[in-house]
Amino acid sequence: MGLIRGAFTFMQFSVDGKLPQAFTTFVHSRIRANAFREERNSNEEKRMGWVSAMDVLDADFEKTHYALGDYLIFSLRIDRKLIPPQLMKVRLMEEQRRFLSERQQTRIGKAMNEGLKEKVRLEIMAKSDPVPSFYDVLWAVGQNKVYFSSLSDKIADDFVDLFKKTFSLGLKRMIPHEHPLALQHKEKGDASAEDFPLIGREFLTWLWFKSEERNGAIALTKTDEVQLRLLKRIALEAGEGEYSQGVVCSGLHAELKEGKEAIRQGKKVKEAGILLHRDRDEWEFHFKADTFYFQSLRMPAADPPETQEDAEGMLLERIYRIENAVRTIDQLYESFLTIRFSPEWAKNEKPRLAMWLKKE
Repeated sequence: MGLIRGAFTFMQFSVDGKLPQAFTTFVHSRIRANAFREERNSNEEKRMGWVSAMDVLDADFEKTHYALGDYLIFSLRIDRKLIPPQLMKVRLMEEQRRFLSERQQTRIGKAMNEGLKEKVRLEIMAKSDPVPSFYDVLWAVGQNKVYFSSLSDKIADDFVDLFKKTFSLGLKRMIPHEHPLALQHKEKGDASAEDFPLIGREFLTWLWFKSEERNGAIALTKTDEVQLRLLKRIALEAGEGEYSQGVVCSGLHAELKEGKEAIRQGKKVKEAGILLHRDRDEWEFHFKADTFYFQSLRMPAADPPETQEDAEGMLLERIYRIENAVRTIDQLYESFLTIRFSPEWAKNEKPRLAMWLKKE
């Protein structure tokens, strides 16, 4: 989870659709109608619904509120019943022997065996306890944006389906090559269509170069700059899927030298640890270039709140810092896109990047 405290891992979505009138009343009725409801003796493999982010046992949202200013904060609970393969094997063998003994037969037909297997599966499921998982949701209503605390495609698909069922609104993942500015350049034909799916890797490679060009200082505007360093694990890769080739650096000088050599050979940074500082805020996180996923975003710890008002104020401040980290990366990305598809790239930026690669 991590939205309330600790490190926050998340992907981002834009909300697709028009908010209904009397939105507050609508949300209140719909979120309760799709809240999590436990059923211990069920033979369902998966059951999911909404619960409070502050108290995961509160599915009725009676003790804790999900509305905070312009934000809606709640969690997705998914309960799964998983059958260990060896348990399934033993129980099926027992059922098969019982079946043959009762009917005094020596073999079981294929269709009947499938029926026995399903019977055993349902019996085990009914007797087993589910394993719960919780995923935080931060809905910035005014921005039509949602932060979801999982990087799993499968879990994200479940979340999108339940969100649409609950609120009659679609969700679209926010990924680098579908950024409005990137799409504008794509439509203009500023680069080949094949290059755009990997534009996030080119951006993160550029960030590595910029982070060392001025000892960590990167300008956002003429009057505003941030401090950024790549640290810990840096993964580079060329190509996609089964044809991809990668290399991993861990921060030592010799290994970073290997990373620069990988860039010269056509590889680009796929993911990296980042230390980012802007004004009074500092963040550390692992960043994935293809998806713009933030993994384990860490912020300065705050003192425990003394009152409910203090807790809400601290949570709003934490949300502001999360959004500020995302906003800063977005601004850096927009700066990159502006330079990348302008005459400045070939004239000045690319030659400077080439000189950086030659440095030991």
